[in-house]
Amino acid sequence: MAVLSFTEAGIWCEAGDFHIDPWRPVPRALITHGHADHARPGHGAYLATHAALPVLRHRLGDIRAEGIAYGEARQIGGATVSFHPAGHVPGSAQIRVEVGGEVWVVSGDYKTEPDGLCEPFEPVRCHAFISECTFGLPVFRWAPQAEVAGEIRAWWQANAAAGRVSLLGAYALGKAQRLMAAVGDGPGPILTHGAVEAVTEVLRGQGYALPATELVTPGTDKARLAGALVIAPPAALGSAWSRRLGTVSTGFASGWMRMRGVRRRRGADRGFVMSDHADWDGLNAAIAATGAERVFVTHGYTSVFRRWLESRGYDAQIVATEFEGESVETPAAESASVTEAET
Repeated sequence: MAVLSFTEAGIWCEAGDFHIDPWRPVPRALITHGHADHARPGHGAYLATHAALPVLRHRLGDIRAEGIAYGEARQIGGATVSFHPAGHVPGSAQIRVEVGGEVWVVSGDYKTEPDGLCEPFEPVRCHAFISECTFGLPVFRWAPQAEVAGEIRAWWQANAAAGRVSLLGAYALGKAQRLMAAVGDGPGPILTHGAVEAVTEVLRGQGYALPATELVTPGTDKARLAGALVIAPPAALGSAWSRRLGTVSTGFASGWMRMRGVRRRRGADRGFVMSDHADWDGLNAAIAATGAERVFVTHGYTSVFRRWLESRGYDAQIVATEFEGESVETPAAESASVTEAET
């Protein structure tokens, strides 16, 4: 019996009778992090890290949920589980499952570069590793965060000098807070879209070190906006909400900015290559550090990355899931959150 198997509802552990990040309603779900493609409504019970729970409750409402500390071993039926930092967003985890001495790890989404905000990635030794490969091509190699943050500050400074609003698109959970923490003090205030501000308040209440931010409202003074950095979900760029800001320069922070043409498709003036997912080198380093002989790859350049792993001696397979990773397009859940915040 395999430690984990792949079903229509999601990744399932028969020995413990639980699913990991299931995309169909199940009785018991272990959740790696709070993004909508991994944490869905309708499950009977949820288990996530203590740091992930507040965002889960913010997003999903009144759920039956329990927290677990990083590294804490929990016996569930015939399986022993533990959660380990994934470095993706605050509270994110890889989930280790051991049955009969065999260890499998589900990565969830992860990045290997510490960002100064969320809990840094920790490799977990295992026999089999289920890994995302959102950016599983050699072209995807990230510059150090400090370098990208410097580019954003310079863009913000130039816009402020010209009296423009710097409107930066970033996902409301994780990327937005990482950016505001990384850019530090600038030529003006940091303002936020309602979807970003709501999550920021949850994380700030947990003790994550975040700079002061202000919610953009219909009554926000136009003089306050001029020279400000406004962080909003990508779906808000080009929307009726953004048109009320006045004269703006738009930027978009994503790993997809490495690809030609994507910035033009998103209608941004500037693209900044920053991702909360591992790049090519990060994926390879993380997999090697597990010591796993079997690797299952999911959501991303799975065919190319599997062939690469096979050439390196791994028993590599592709797993079909409903995870999205960092989508080039705007996820439906994000569009909904933007619409709700605008009303």
